[in-house]
This record gives sequence, structure tokens and C-alpha cells, in this order.
Amino acid sequence: MKKKILFEIKALYRDDFRVTGFVFGRGEPSVCIVGSMRGNENQQLYACSELVRRLSELEEKGRIVPGRQILVIPCANPYSMNIKKRFWSIDNTDINRMFPGYSEGETTQRIAAGIFDAVKDYPFGIQFASFYMPGGFVPHVRMMKTGFEKVSLAEQFGLPYVVLHTPRPFDTTTLNYNWQIWETNAFSIYTTNTSRVDRNSARQAVEAILNFLSKQEIIRYHGYNGYVSRVIESEDFIPVRAADAGFFETSVRPGEAVEEGQLLAKIRDPYLGTVRSCLNAPVHGTVAFVHDEAMTYENTAVFKLIREEW
Repeated sequence: MKKKILFEIKALYRDDFRVTGFVFGRGEPSVCIVGSMRGNENQQLYACSELVRRLSELEEKGRIVPGRQILVIPCANPYSMNIKKRFWSIDNTDINRMFPGYSEGETTQRIAAGIFDAVKDYPFGIQFASFYMPGGFVPHVRMMKTGFEKVSLAEQFGLPYVVLHTPRPFDTTTLNYNWQIWETNAFSIYTTNTSRVDRNSARQAVEAILNFLSKQEIIRYHGYNGYVSRVIESEDFIPVRAADAGFFETSVRPGEAVEEGQLLAKIRDPYLGTVRSCLNAPVHGTVAFVHDEAMTYENTAVFKLIREEW
């Protein structure tokens, strides 16, 4: 393993800003894995650190295929991680909405440009991603529908679901989208949590990546093959919205099967403690997403369900 500074900005009053990568193997660039992009992505950083540890062990055993090189970037935004702020600490901009970047632009544009210059030539790109809404997801791999996506490759991770997402205008400035436009096979891996660490989910994601790398003949590894993935469209998620604002008390977890009409959550009045409304499953299916904040606002999507096919 070699430690490498991929991008650096000199600072006046604190330590310099650095994006650090870890290189495994030697030869042609084969795959790049990126961890946390935002300051609250503790789960994504943890999963990436576990991947670094596992790849270090495999490299010591000579299991990186000769002529293959793997780059892992655990954290693209250490400043925000240090102060537990989701976006850039100065102007609240999102690095993952700045790609492919601009080397003469604002700070986050320059950071994105520096990162993209280091990762754009890899044939495979994997990002530990988080959702824009606070909550937990059923583990899945997501691909942007750019016309360059290859679903058969996404299925090789062995995660329960492959989600195909039609890009919205703001998605066109993400790392995943620009990777694909530059002809990288790009995948976003979603685990159950963001700010809180779920070790079991992180290990599942790491195992999925190792299996994928093995199938691409980048490493020599024999592990658990995982699931036969079900391919769905992101538009097929069925949202369940809060009827009232208040304390949110969920009764189910991501990945749990529910029956039509089953109680999903209660919303309590924040002053009186009484139940203001109950949320029930509109269909028989699987819980894909659960809001995980203590309170919710009226009309917020607090659940997303996957309808079961009969």
C-alpha cells in the first residue's frame, strides 16, 4: 500500500486541506473507490477504512492481480468531517454538486476538479454514497441512467437491489454522473446509515466490492457471493408521507417486509405527547428507506417502499 496526496490547498490558519489516496498493486489504473464526500458521512468513511484494511491484507498475501492498480480515497472533505458539518465549512456548498469541477473557480469547484483529475481515467468507479434526506436505506447499488450504464456489472456486487436512477438536473454535477460521461463504469453503494456507523452493513458493502473486484479479475478472492439482485427503477419507490409534523416513532427498519395496512409509524404531538396520526403501508412490499430523525415535518417522505411482485 502506498499513501498518496491527490490534491492539496495551502491554509493560512489551520492545517492544509489534503485529499489522501491509498494505492494498492501496480500497473494500469483498474478501479477507484471513494468514501465520504460530506462531513456527516461517518458510515461511508468507516466502510472505506474497512476496505483499506482488507485490501492491505490481500496485498500482503499477493492477491492483487499483477498489472492491476486500485485507488481508495477514504475522505474527500476532511475539513467538514472535522467539524461535523455536512457541507463545505465556509460557504455551505456541496462538493458532490461541483463535478467535473473548475480549477480556477470557487474552493469546492477546485477540490472537485482536483479529485476528478485523479480518478477520471479508471475504468471502474465506486462511491460510498448517502441520500439527500436523513434516513436509512436497504443496501443496494445505484446507477445513473446516462446511456452508458451496464446493469449486468451492477448485479455482480451481489447486493439485494440494483436501482436505476434517471438523472435530475442537479444530478449532472455529481461524481457518479460525470464518471459515466467520461466512460467510467460508475456505481454508488448505499448502506443502511449515514451519520451513525452500522458495522454489519459496512461489512456487507465491503464484501460486495471485494466480490465485484474478484469477478473483474482485479483481485484473487473467494467470498460470499451475495444475493441475486432485483433490478428496479428509482421512480418505482412508493413514498409514504407524514400527515402531520411531530415526533416520529417508526415501527419498521430498512429491508423489512410489510403487509398492506401494517403500521409503519406514529407521529406524536411535540407539546401534548398524544398520537396525531398513524402511517400504514399502502402496499405489500419491502421497506427501502426509513426517516431516522427524531422529528418530521408535514408531507415529508418518511418511508419509501418497494412493491412486491406476485
